[in-house]
Amino acid sequence: MAVPKRRHSKSRRDKRRANWKMKNVPVTKCGHCSSPIIPHRICGKCGYYGGVEVLKVDQE
Repeated sequence: MAVPKRRHSKSRRDKRRANWKMKNVPVTKCGHCSSPIIPHRICGKCGYYGGVEVLKVDQE
């Protein structure tokens, strides 16, 4: 079985472990106002989630 001869530094280890997070965030349309939102989040423009008003948003 292969065994490393020398120890890897903490920075080298952390750089290797950080690469799995680098993905683009998916974006969908809000079902109420059709503005772009991240899935499974309340819409920031209208305050709706799943067709139900969850948050009161000031309309300016």
